[in-house]
Amino acid sequence: MTDWQRTDITAGAVRIATFSYGDTTDSNRPAVVLVHGWPDTHHLWDRIAPQLAEHYRVFAYDTRGFGESDRPTDVPSYALPGLAEDLFAVIDAVTDGGSAHVVAHDWGSVQTWEAVTTPDAEKRIKSFTSVSGPNLDFLSEWARAQLASPTPGNIGRALSQVASSAYTGFFQIPGVSDAFFRAFGSEKVWTEFLHTIEGTPRENVSFAPTLREDMISGLKLYRANIRGKLARPEPRPTKVPVLEVVNDRDIALRPAIFDLTHTHAEKLWRKSGTSGHWLPYTNPDYLAETAREFIDFVENGTSSAPNTIDRARQLGKPLALTGKLAVITGAGSGIGRETAYALAALGCEVVLADINVASAEETATECKAKGVLTNVYELDVSKVAAVDEFAETVRARHGVPDIVINNAGIALAGSALAATDEQLDRLFDINVRGVISGSRAFARQMVARGTGGHIVNLSSAAAFTPSRDLGLYSASKAAVLMFSESLRAELAEHRIGVSAICPGIVHTNITSTTQFAGAADEDATRAKIDGFYEKRNYTPDRVARQIVDAVVSNKAVVPVTPEAEFGYRVYRFFPWASRIAARQKLNG
Repeated sequence: MTDWQRTDITAGAVRIATFSYGDTTDSNRPAVVLVHGWPDTHHLWDRIAPQLAEHYRVFAYDTRGFGESDRPTDVPSYALPGLAEDLFAVIDAVTDGGSAHVVAHDWGSVQTWEAVTTPDAEKRIKSFTSVSGPNLDFLSEWARAQLASPTPGNIGRALSQVASSAYTGFFQIPGVSDAFFRAFGSEKVWTEFLHTIEGTPRENVSFAPTLREDMISGLKLYRANIRGKLARPEPRPTKVPVLEVVNDRDIALRPAIFDLTHTHAEKLWRKSGTSGHWLPYTNPDYLAETAREFIDFVENGTSSAPNTIDRARQLGKPLALTGKLAVITGAGSGIGRETAYALAALGCEVVLADINVASAEETATECKAKGVLTNVYELDVSKVAAVDEFAETVRARHGVPDIVINNAGIALAGSALAATDEQLDRLFDINVRGVISGSRAFARQMVARGTGGHIVNLSSAAAFTPSRDLGLYSASKAAVLMFSESLRAELAEHRIGVSAICPGIVHTNITSTTQFAGAADEDATRAKIDGFYEKRNYTPDRVARQIVDAVVSNKAVVPVTPEAEFGYRVYRFFPWASRIAARQKLNG
């Protein structure tokens, strides 16, 4: 376990065991107080404290009823106002009456919310990083809002949270829940529970010898607060800067319950990822870096590179992808441009890459108008070294992306026999190697970060619709499809989704630049095909909507247009029919 230095303070009649880590003598360094939840102690922070201690004076404490602090036997002693006073008492003690930044998890976050909504809290709490712990007054307000407007969506969100919180009803039953944890509250059982439910590395968990006792006494938190807060909410505002770290796979708390925080927090930021409830155990490096960046931002008014805090600022109700970073190649036109617009409209910061910088800048203008951070880079995806350099630049300047859209591509039609080697190399360098390079470079970053992500690769209906006039193009897109399916399997354990998007006949500028190998009059053939696509009038914005849906829903293969959906099923169930149709010439 981490080498903590213990001192005791008194909060009212309760003795609170308080701990420091590292050198805390330099008063010029900001103070950070770490607050644990149920059933943990200050050892929750064993892997985070050393990282924060490189920059700050770090303190933690065992909240009342846990670890080495006093354990009142009566339930009312665990009411939130008293717990908030404990936090203020700790801050006063470790800062000599000054102020501190607070990072809190689970019930530690719940009680810190009580503190930061206390009048003048901003004089003692400089910032609050909240992890997996809501303000119970805000939660009650949110639940009432869902019931007041019983649409299917609202009812679904409410029922989802009820299901996630069902265990709290069991915790309310004295005797029964106590007996359960006496029987099953061992360190071994709890370690295996976290490993099974969230994939938490066994070596990351740090429990106090009092774990079983902490589990039982900590049940008083539930009994003292939940029913009263849900029945009689009193939401109060806060001026303290707050960063909500929202975990999409939290088994206890659904992300939707945080939707009303912005109505009470004047200065609010939000970061989300595919982590679970016990983020301090499962991915301590990510949480330490996130907290450090936010604390530095509050201290200095600016964020160090990579700047992930600016995009996390929440000015209103969170959008579907608020705070996410998306990278789009081929963003200067067509599907890439429309996808950039769609992601920006949902709150994503966007990084736009294209071989034609001027066209990408045009896309950026509209994205910026939607109020999101936008940056443009020149990129030739056919160059592996250039893709790797681009990925590293994005990581260094903007952070690891949450969404990557490998969209850049070209078309080549006509006879496979007539195509030149130069045409063949260019087609596969862009369509296949470009997709693979982008996927590999950014997937490595996502895996290292450990909070999931999503990669979208643009394939085509041609991948499963053989054609005598599109053999080479079909081969390139079939490679993208199979690579995406295989990569999806490889990255599943890292919570990184991969989607292959397979549009059919979509009118973009790719048709006007398509080369037709072996055509007697290439310009006339191109004009005829482009005219047909224009009359078909399936616009790229409709594909962009499907891409966003694939990201949100983590879909594997998405045939987009009606003909793509038809062709996908024909090829799967009646391949002989596809082979017969493939003999038809593209231009009649």
